[in-house]
Amino acid sequence: FFRENHHFEALASYMLPEAFERNRVSRRVRLWSAGCSSGEEAYCIAMVARELLPRGQSWDLKILATDIDSDMIETARRGIYPLDRLVGVSEQRLRRHFQRGVREQEGSAKVRPEVAELVTFRTLNLMDAWPMRGPFDVIFCRNVMIYFDQGTRERLLNRFADILIPGGYLCLGHSESIHGSASPFRLVGKTIYRRIGVPTNAH
Repeated sequence: FFRENHHFEALASYMLPEAFERNRVSRRVRLWSAGCSSGEEAYCIAMVARELLPRGQSWDLKILATDIDSDMIETARRGIYPLDRLVGVSEQRLRRHFQRGVREQEGSAKVRPEVAELVTFRTLNLMDAWPMRGPFDVIFCRNVMIYFDQGTRERLLNRFADILIPGGYLCLGHSESIHGSASPFRLVGKTIYRRIGVPTNAH
């Protein structure tokens, strides 16, 4: 949880506030955790989003979380984690966003329903056709592209750009980067890239 925490700090400080401002009419915000593994990243996004959702307003905020491994997706859907896996979660967030297990569940914690309901988990191979159309405001794809060759990475980045709103953000892993002047992204922070183009209120 909250690994490479600078991404979640950026999500809270400018990515989500910009999305709320840009989409203030539609009140629709979409985020994608691509390569979500056992769900920690997606739930971290959901925790930050819940903390920032404008008070007294109804927002259509949804987080898509996908992984190629169906067993990982099932683990993620359960949303139950040993307490030693939650060391990156502050005590305040633990109390607010998790239910501590009792009796046979002692030593673990479950993501609260109001956090879990923001996330939809799906099995997806990033190399296949994507059923979703977007547009997304933010995409996390961390430590996934290290497994692909350069040509596959470039194709994937172009597909991310196509499904991101102009001005939207892509977060990569600590050992990943985007090179080339023809890239549809520009670096704006530590492994944080912004889709080139003028932000719109299209959605």
